[in-house]
Amino acid sequence: MIMKGKKGLIVGLANNKSIAYGIAQACAAQGAEMAFTFLNDALKKRVEPIAEEFGSSNVYELDVSNEEHMLSIADKIKADMGEIDFVVHSVAFAPKEALSEDFMKTTKSAFNIAMEISVYSLIDLTNRLESVLSKNASILTLSYLGGPQYIANYNVMGVAKAALESTVRYMAVELGRKGQRVNAISAGPIKTLAAAGIGDFKQILNWNEINAPLKKNVTIEEVGNSAMYLLSDLASGVTGEVHYVDSGYNIMGMAAVEKTESGKTVLCWDEK
Repeated sequence: MIMKGKKGLIVGLANNKSIAYGIAQACAAQGAEMAFTFLNDALKKRVEPIAEEFGSSNVYELDVSNEEHMLSIADKIKADMGEIDFVVHSVAFAPKEALSEDFMKTTKSAFNIAMEISVYSLIDLTNRLESVLSKNASILTLSYLGGPQYIANYNVMGVAKAALESTVRYMAVELGRKGQRVNAISAGPIKTLAAAGIGDFKQILNWNEINAPLKKNVTIEEVGNSAMYLLSDLASGVTGEVHYVDSGYNIMGMAAVEKTESGKTVLCWDEK
């Protein structure tokens, strides 16, 4: 099994619909041992049964904006697991109003929160875990096409994802000197808890399904398999990459068109 003997930390798993769950599932299937974090008591009730499902009792409270939590996470992992070989960073947040209002109405407070939680936390967490990361550890974060390109209603989170992808490249150079790797997966839209905060998300799902080369949306299992590859030794020569798992949607330059029975040319999204 590809991940046999590997130990890792999954940060940000919310429920069994999460992309992080799909990643944990793929890693567990290949023999990985994992620890999990939960944000608060409400999510603890969801995460603990999931950890048990994967044969783990190592579950830690971790709010990346809480200094006490961040100070203690490495010691907890060291006591329970020793060194770890991979980290999955599935953490992103922006205030609801920053996603529902026009981008130009973004407040300084909302902007700073989005950047701190969604971007800086990757740098901070990696530094905090330095003492327990193996010499060839692999770190993975999650991005979205709304970073490099405009996506309606994604707003300040798009700016944060753009910064996150740049952060991956800068981290890759510095961590590479130690033999460690960092990459990102840019998944297509998936109906997760986090996606519930994006306006008109159903339309985004429909548009992607219609216009992606594979004519379908991706699943958490498909994202999980790609993530497992990047976290494993199979990707030992890969770092600083943003790997798309979106049925090919990111390659499209314009919407597909088709002819109706009357001969009229329409966008696939148009009503016939």
